[in-house]
Amino acid sequence: MEIISIERKTFEAMMAKFNDFARQMESICIAQREKKMSDWLDNQDVCCILNISPRTLQTLRDNGTLAYSQINHKTYYLPEDVQRLVPVLEKKRIKNYKPLNSQYDE
Repeated sequence: MEIISIERKTFEAMMAKFNDFARQMESICIAQREKKMSDWLDNQDVCCILNISPRTLQTLRDNGTLAYSQINHKTYYLPEDVQRLVPVLEKKRIKNYKPLNSQYDE
């Protein structure tokens, strides 16, 4: 067993820094308690809500249209970010709509 001896003022300075760090971590934890993972959506949820394929979802992430977070290789989205896209995608669908087998097409 090895014993290390340090001066009192060095120990007190180290403890003050540790206590400061602990207070900062506590304030971060308190701020994050309101953000629950149950409020986040996963890929499948977003594809269903937006009625898009997983590949389209990937494109929305890649081009920065939809913000996301990754935890352990799983992707999550905030509901408000997804809801912001609903009218944009609906407008695009209407613009690109082409009826199939229309009686007016000849």
